[in-house]
Amino acid sequence: MKITSREFSVRGFTYIIRSAEEYDARSLSEVRLQIDGETENMDREQGEGYIDEVGFRSIIQKDTEVLNHLFLVAEADGRIAGFSRCEGSPLRRLSHKVEFGVCVLKEYWGYGIGKMLLQESIGWADAQDIKKISLSVLETNVKAIAIYEKAGFETEGVLKNDKRLSDGNYYNTVLMAKLLNH
Repeated sequence: MKITSREFSVRGFTYIIRSAEEYDARSLSEVRLQIDGETENMDREQGEGYIDEVGFRSIIQKDTEVLNHLFLVAEADGRIAGFSRCEGSPLRRLSHKVEFGVCVLKEYWGYGIGKMLLQESIGWADAQDIKKISLSVLETNVKAIAIYEKAGFETEGVLKNDKRLSDGNYYNTVLMAKLLNH
């Protein structure tokens, strides 16, 4: 599915949120690899679960064609600063909901990019008559949890000792969701 591009400006910094296009595939592969090395908030360590240009091209093509999928990019300074995806299920019993995921390059943190990707995704889901958006977030990512709570997400559960980080300790994953009103 696609959305109409929108421009945002925060403290003199301007970026665009738009639907991912196939020509973004190479940049997305590079950006995802970089983000995975910048933070432990992601499920992967840098290089794990690598998706190359061909892989991203395939994901973008599918997400464009399938009604309960959405792939957004945030473009700033002529490059991709972050991206988000909503992925729904083809199964009828699960087709009312989507799973949301987001990541932003560290140099672009603090400009509301993740928050705006989330808001654009919520608006899209609402327009598509999707009833529920769910996500998972590492318990230590308190800024993201606060953004999700402010957007109306609630904690549905906690996966205890779900991830082991570089310090050797185990951390919980918080499962959150937002029910949409229709």
